[in-house]
Amino acid sequence: MVRVRFWGVRGTIPTPGAETVKIGGNTACIDLLTSDQQLIIIDAGSGIRNLGKALLTEFPNRILGTMLFSHTHWDHIQGFPFFTPAFLRHNRFVVIGQKKIGQRLENILADQVVQPYLPFGYTALEADLIVKEIHDSEYMILGDDTSVQARELDHPGGCLGFRIENRHVAFAYCSDTTHRDGTLNQNVLKLAQNVDLLVHDAQYSAEQKALYPHYGHSSWIDAAQVAVEAKVKTLALFHHDPDATDDDLQAALAEARAIFPHTFLAREGLSIDLPLLNGALPC
Repeated sequence: MVRVRFWGVRGTIPTPGAETVKIGGNTACIDLLTSDQQLIIIDAGSGIRNLGKALLTEFPNRILGTMLFSHTHWDHIQGFPFFTPAFLRHNRFVVIGQKKIGQRLENILADQVVQPYLPFGYTALEADLIVKEIHDSEYMILGDDTSVQARELDHPGGCLGFRIENRHVAFAYCSDTTHRDGTLNQNVLKLAQNVDLLVHDAQYSAEQKALYPHYGHSSWIDAAQVAVEAKVKTLALFHHDPDATDDDLQAALAEARAIFPHTFLAREGLSIDLPLLNGALPC
């Protein structure tokens, strides 16, 4: 069994308010706990603050985990300075992100934890942070039964998608990617093939995507088509547009389900166990 929890599901910027209260306004953050007790955190948007609070309760003595950064656009790293477990020296995190020429992941993370932005510096993060940079198609083994595969997605500045396998469960995370000229991205299809759950960028309607092709995001129609083509079991629409209200997202869900019925909206606070019993969709 793999537990998946959604702590932030929004794209671009946090959007608290009455019209986003059901789905949530925090930016991207998910955590997984595998059957061999591998804690995997994906992205550190503003949702990671509440994840940190939960982990301190669940693992009061020491937190050991792996942090996967899809990329370092602000909505995927802005919560990192507020992740309390990173300040406690008895904790240990392997921090993994994409290797880029002329840019170091650790420097990018450290550069937002400086004055005048905050009243403390990067050295205040006393946890053992082991930063690793990886290439496209790299394959990693975590623990006894868990593997992670990374592949390059189509997004400005570069972005990684991840496929995580644990025994008989497979999960894919493809946030911040686009599909061009009516053709589905092959790396996305490879990551998503036959997974129990695909979390996929669904920021735009088809019309919005046509207006903003340079932002490198997908429509919920794209996400549903990937789910069909890759034969996934369940699809979660993710990285919701900051201007999308709860009602807007319900309408988007209906459009996606017309193509791939086994679709749900990623929602802040949602926790699910994979594989889903009897194919039941989360409420």
